[in-house]
Amino acid sequence: MNNPLTEIRIKPAQMAEYDIVETFYRTLIESMRDSEFSPEWEVGVYPTEKFLRDAITEQTLYLASLKESLVGAMILNHEYAPEYENVKWQIDAGRDEIMIIHALGVSARHQGRGIAKEMVSSAIEICKNSSFKAIRLDVLRKNIPAAKLYLSMGFKYIATIKIYYEDTGLTDFQLYERLI
Repeated sequence: MNNPLTEIRIKPAQMAEYDIVETFYRTLIESMRDSEFSPEWEVGVYPTEKFLRDAITEQTLYLASLKESLVGAMILNHEYAPEYENVKWQIDAGRDEIMIIHALGVSARHQGRGIAKEMVSSAIEICKNSSFKAIRLDVLRKNIPAAKLYLSMGFKYIATIKIYYEDTGLTDFQLYERLI
């Protein structure tokens, strides 16, 4: 029996794929709007068109495809909320020595199949191959499935802090870090 995860292809997005990416996030946001573990993203607010286009230009937006269908996306870059500066992380590292996972999402139809895990594994490999010291991220405090995923992938819970984002306002986020 074939393992469908071996058919997942993760690659940087190209600008010609912008419309597909925008549709992916809009559909994901709409499908998760009333779910118990909604990321609370808002169409046009997060992720914004500029954020997505900049990530594509900078080659930091990664797409996960299964049989030519886009099933997941994430951004992996050095940008983080100012509140990260006041946190005691496991390792002291400059902005250019860490990567941050943003906007990781899997289509509603494909959730629960290990695709997010494959995407995080890919992020870890990218960071290992580029000699980064750590990967960091934040998760809404109520997003239990995401927290469980990151813990299972070797991330360590660091703290819960309030962070202001356009889409969520001032909200409690759990911070995680994985040393590379």
